[in-house]
Amino acid sequence: MSNLVYRAVSVVGIAQIVSYAAANYLPAVIATPASIELGFSSTTIFAGFSLSLAIAGLCGPFTGKLVDAMGGRPVLILSNIIFASGFTLLGFAQGLGVLLMAYAVIGLGMAAGLFEVAFASIVRIFGKNSRNAITGVSLLAGFASVAGWTLSVYVQDRYGWRGVCWFWAGMHLLIALPLNALLPSPPATLSIKNQGIASRGNSSLTQNSHQKQVENETKSNPRAGMRTTILLAFIFAASAFIGMGLMSHLPRLLEGIGVPLAVAFTVGALVGPAQIIGRILDFLFLGRLHPLIGTRLAALAHPISAIALLIFGAPFAAVSVVLHGLGNGILIISRGTLPLALFGAQGYGQRQGWLMMPSRFAQAASPFVFGLALTAWGENVLWLSAALGLSIFGALCLIPIGRSE
Repeated sequence: MSNLVYRAVSVVGIAQIVSYAAANYLPAVIATPASIELGFSSTTIFAGFSLSLAIAGLCGPFTGKLVDAMGGRPVLILSNIIFASGFTLLGFAQGLGVLLMAYAVIGLGMAAGLFEVAFASIVRIFGKNSRNAITGVSLLAGFASVAGWTLSVYVQDRYGWRGVCWFWAGMHLLIALPLNALLPSPPATLSIKNQGIASRGNSSLTQNSHQKQVENETKSNPRAGMRTTILLAFIFAASAFIGMGLMSHLPRLLEGIGVPLAVAFTVGALVGPAQIIGRILDFLFLGRLHPLIGTRLAALAHPISAIALLIFGAPFAAVSVVLHGLGNGILIISRGTLPLALFGAQGYGQRQGWLMMPSRFAQAASPFVFGLALTAWGENVLWLSAALGLSIFGALCLIPIGRSE
């Protein structure tokens, strides 16, 4: 990768660690102490988190359109200011109204500052040559789980749940915002319609030629383009539902199949490192293939792991969790690479916003719905998640590969 790519991947990837560590992992840390002090159940904290996900989904197309128009740097910088405002407000919450208002602001930050905008920012700079950069950003952001849990628990133990909210507000202003300010600007010679020529040399001409072919095919057959869009939206929503559901209830699920609770938390923590390994495998071995091929393989990982866990029980728990994490890591990358490969770079940001809207709603509903199913069916909820995983694989197989990138 060129120095420009390394710079873009480094600054965006590290800033994404801050964004995801605060947005996704803080609620679980503060839920109990905040609910005790404020006088309502911890479920209310997660309801606020669900609200932020829903708002992020609704606002996603708008922020994506902003990236298409002006590049990602101003949008990402704005997200850090919004995040800092939301977490500051959350730290001052004395009742339900302010708490929900804070999570609404955080939802606006999520719409402007998570993977959808990060990927669109990369594509706005590098066009069709963005696949490795997208993988690099998602690889670095994979460390958010480690940073989120470790730093949040450490700060909360010393300064309380309000202190950890203000800590992440400060991290957005002091770390993530300056990093996002270093993001390279889109090449001045490129219009949005010519984003495919983001690098020099013969390879850029090949990439631009393929992008034009993809766009022409989509325009000549809009029904096929809409069909692919619907399939992708389903794939991303279903994988997000599985991932969020397991992230919220994995220790309880493992305990239900016979894993001691203390061990279940340790085994569940393997998901994060496994996702990072999955992204490394994608970069090293799958980068030369069309992203549909790697995504189809990744989609099979969860059904295999879930069914094997049901059959073999507790002794297979660690292997099952790792297998799920490997597949989920690659599926997260596919949210950026598949739309790029199938539709090209033109209008990528706004398209990402629409594609990920159902995913945000699925994430918002998943902890509650998955929890109800787990209560009613116990470990047999894995049959549901396995079936959903197989439907993801089936939907991927309905999308033709066509010419590779």
